[in-house]
Amino acid sequence: MKTDVFASRHIGIREEDLKHMLKTVEVDTMEQLIFETIPDDIRLKETLHLDDPMSEHEFLNHIQELSEKNKVYRSYIGLGYHESITPSVIKRNILENPGWYTAYTPYQAEIAQGRLEALLNFQTVVTDLTGMELANASLLDESTAAAEAMTMLFDVRSREQKKNNVLKFFVSEEILPQTLSLLKTRSTPLGIQLVVGNHETFEFGDDFYGAILQYPGKYGQVHDYADFVSKAKENNIKVAVAADILSLVMLTPPGEMGVDVVVGTTQRFGIPLGYGGPHAAFFATKEEYKRNIPGRIIGVTKDTDGKPAMRMALQTREQHIKRDKATSNICTAQVLLAVMAGMYAVYHGPEGLKYIARKVHNKTKILSEALKNISIQQLNSAFFDTIKVSVDDVDKVHNAAEKEGINFNYIDDKTISISINEATSFKDIVAIVNVFKILNTKTIDEGFYAEADKVHAIPASVQRNTPFLQNQVFNSYHSETQLMRYIKKLERKDLALNHSMISLGSCTMKLNAASEMLPLSSVNWGNIHPFVPVDQAEGYQLMLKELAKDLNIITGFAGTSLQPNSGAQGEYAGLMVIRAYHESRGDTNRNICIIPASAHGTNPASAVMAGMRVVVTKTDEKGNIDVIDLEEKVAIHSDNLAALMVTYPSTHGVFESSIKYITKLIHDNGGQVYMDGANMNAQVGLTNPAAIGADVCHLNLHKTFAIPHGGGGPGVGPICVAPQLVPFLPSNPLIKTGGEKAITAISAAPWGSSLACLISYGYIKMLGERGLTRSTEIAILNANYIKHRLEGQYEVLYTGEKGRAAHEMIIDCRPFKAHGIEVTDIAKRLMDYGFHAPTVSFPVAGTMMIEPTESEGLAELDRFCDAMISIREEIDTASAEDYDNVLKNSPHTLEMVTSDTWEFPYSRQKAAFPLSYVSDNKFWPSVRRVDDAYGDRNLICTCAPIEEYAEVE
Repeated sequence: MKTDVFASRHIGIREEDLKHMLKTVEVDTMEQLIFETIPDDIRLKETLHLDDPMSEHEFLNHIQELSEKNKVYRSYIGLGYHESITPSVIKRNILENPGWYTAYTPYQAEIAQGRLEALLNFQTVVTDLTGMELANASLLDESTAAAEAMTMLFDVRSREQKKNNVLKFFVSEEILPQTLSLLKTRSTPLGIQLVVGNHETFEFGDDFYGAILQYPGKYGQVHDYADFVSKAKENNIKVAVAADILSLVMLTPPGEMGVDVVVGTTQRFGIPLGYGGPHAAFFATKEEYKRNIPGRIIGVTKDTDGKPAMRMALQTREQHIKRDKATSNICTAQVLLAVMAGMYAVYHGPEGLKYIARKVHNKTKILSEALKNISIQQLNSAFFDTIKVSVDDVDKVHNAAEKEGINFNYIDDKTISISINEATSFKDIVAIVNVFKILNTKTIDEGFYAEADKVHAIPASVQRNTPFLQNQVFNSYHSETQLMRYIKKLERKDLALNHSMISLGSCTMKLNAASEMLPLSSVNWGNIHPFVPVDQAEGYQLMLKELAKDLNIITGFAGTSLQPNSGAQGEYAGLMVIRAYHESRGDTNRNICIIPASAHGTNPASAVMAGMRVVVTKTDEKGNIDVIDLEEKVAIHSDNLAALMVTYPSTHGVFESSIKYITKLIHDNGGQVYMDGANMNAQVGLTNPAAIGADVCHLNLHKTFAIPHGGGGPGVGPICVAPQLVPFLPSNPLIKTGGEKAITAISAAPWGSSLACLISYGYIKMLGERGLTRSTEIAILNANYIKHRLEGQYEVLYTGEKGRAAHEMIIDCRPFKAHGIEVTDIAKRLMDYGFHAPTVSFPVAGTMMIEPTESEGLAELDRFCDAMISIREEIDTASAEDYDNVLKNSPHTLEMVTSDTWEFPYSRQKAAFPLSYVSDNKFWPSVRRVDDAYGDRNLICTCAPIEEYAEVE
């Protein structure tokens, strides 16, 4: 084996295994298998023109050299982003730990109790600091969270407001510029009318349904919004507040003012700047909106034995239930970042957070007094961490600051704002003051800092008087030893890729190689503010441009935007670009989006958010698009056809041979084709979206291109587009991105979650053309190998014309209802065998969708198949009349198996060690089967208060 070839480390199948596997799937060569799987008319005629692959050692040297091109200045720009300090114990044990970053979304709660507890901590932090009743498990960034607040409040308008078509939404002029841009993006297709103005002079009336405020304001001014909120309530106007979470340690929680929604980002709770992300946003609201809140909520319930357990509550992936009636397409969170932010609060506790907030505030007061001391006018009458100063010559200050490696926020030619952060030292304050001394040679009175303590920069009316984080978890783990053990305790409750294969269809849980992940810990990558001048981020710019170029080559398209920071955001961005394209041609009537019935639930939700009307087309008995039905729908809507959304290979795991006819049909009738890139793992190097005739696709970098799922996030969902759509790629109000006719922002940062893009950049650079193509081939081989091994035990629902699966397949578990066994029972029983279940009941209820990926080896594939075959034998012995069987009682916990009594009609060994391999690497679920219904009826979404722990003790 060539030890310096990354592909041999990433791809799990050894060359010596290939002969056996090809024989099993009944082909002589890999080329024959690919020929029988992918229609020949969409196969690429030549190889991808990518750089030669680097070894891991070469890549790490390359990425270090690239990082050194970034200029890591001290940035006091603010605008929602602040340097923070990641505690080393969190960095080492969570960010750098595959036990945390390779886990999947906690749909199988029994093997995800660690992550669920960590997210419950996060929700508690948010509700406590905001003063709200309910918070979700994080959103993508502050600006998208604000947009979700606007649309949620739009959805919950009163019956009278809906009847009178009340569409106006007030936006304070204090709002962050990137948030305003996103509000414009989201409001336009829905017909919401934004009115930007001064909250102090705003005229309340019955033509507004909602408002949003910034707290503190974008340049640091702290306003008392109590009167505004009170007047809004009198006029039936609901209020959202975008708040700085660290400031809420010292400022009155917005919830105490009576607001309806509070949003923001937890980036400054120990998360690196990363040139814009990934960071965990928060969304908090009143309990009355629990059915309307976007994203996921973690709730407390009980298991079969009545013991406390956690799970995702209220079926919060609402777009899968409501589809085109959904008000949000969000199906993800920023779990890994939310876990880190929650642990930051656990580690520091309430007293530690107070210390940090006071330190930041006091240094800001010192700076304010120091600048006054040299006759620099400070304009904010009340502030937490940001001051605004007036100067005669901004350019002079700008030049002097750059020479000292300092960034300020230059508002206009007379005004500058300066935001102090957790990492700012007294030495840094002196350096800032010295920059301004260029304007004034007056000597600083060294006693100014003592006087700063006497300054009251936060008025009594907005000072926090409410305690927070009184729960035991936030008052127990303040030494590194304690927190390290707490993190490990939670990690042991979660099954991640470092334990066994996670064969989730449509979710592509492949290896996240260590060499791809290592650069994320570098300060040269982590500590760059997203709004620094681009010449300070040369390393980032080179990496992002090269990644975009490679994605263009892989997809066959002409342009890429890396801005969307999730797959759902990518869908929305792609459709908004199509919308802008039609409007530029005067086709404002084109608003029909055709979507197959089998599509992922985010597809119809995204289309509605983009102002389109969804028309569903049927699928035939083979799971393909029903071409006759499609032709009829296209004919009916030809004049108004905007787009077709299609997943390829299909959601059923099949390469439809009619795809080129389908895309031509759409083009011939004036529409554009959007390809959902969820299944791109079956395309790379063999075919591409351009070859099938698509115009735009989003790519899940957290699937095909190896960014870790992190327990449900971070995700990155860039869009790649054909030449005619390039001019409309999204921009940013502060840093120029996108095309000549760019749509407004899709996410807060110019290049979205730039830090995470390093992972996919490394994946492509180390695999190169041959490694990428081989990965696709092996993904297809592994899926077909499992298909053949399970034949006779389970029916595979859909296959291609030559009987092949793509990179995933659907097995039908509905016939087992005759034995009283549901697909959920199989999912839970797999835990006893040490496996996470494949995707359950999507896209067909009562089925499992299996995707092994290319990074699993033959031994692991065989273990999984052996487990599934063993479960099939267990099903045969089950009876619809007897619910006391090994499947219905699964999963089996350590407590069950070691208890003094055993009253089940099967042995302890059969329960816990059903096959011999299990005992070698046993994973114990930490709770028995959870009761979802009980948890939804008794919604508890925060930690128990410390008094309850005391009562138990």
